[in-house]
Amino acid sequence: MTKSTHSYLRVCRADYHNPVHASALILLLDAYARDPAGGADALSAFTKKNLIKELAARPQAFSVLAFDDVQPVGLINCIEGFSTFSCRPLINVHDVAVLPSHRGQRVAEKMLALVDQIARERGACKLTLEVLHGNASAIKLYQRVGFAAYQLDPAMGQAQFFQKWLD
Repeated sequence: MTKSTHSYLRVCRADYHNPVHASALILLLDAYARDPAGGADALSAFTKKNLIKELAARPQAFSVLAFDDVQPVGLINCIEGFSTFSCRPLINVHDVAVLPSHRGQRVAEKMLALVDQIARERGACKLTLEVLHGNASAIKLYQRVGFAAYQLDPAMGQAQFFQKWLD
């Protein structure tokens, strides 16, 4: 497959009530979930059926989509949190997905620029995200656009990401 020149690349904020955007979001998130970087396991039928209405019900959630002409090629899902130290919102960049056919073409960088703009409009103090240590291309992208490892005091070291499943 020949890589696109992106003459028709369009990045937009997703409208969860738009069926084209809703189906693109599910398609792209499922592709990401099936990728080794996303855990290599397809989205459940429950998630596919309910995700759009659950995102739409949460004003703290927003998504950004990238289309190459009419083909959906990129997705970022974001969730607004709150920084107690800054007493302002923060935006967690929760999912970043670009189809393999469009990787290395700065699609994610263009989507992150829109995320940055939306975060600033919301009065956010910062963007946060998690990335796997082995995802070198993503780390390079995030550093290029201004992300850095989180630390408060260099003597205390960098923060680590932990999780605890509740079911």
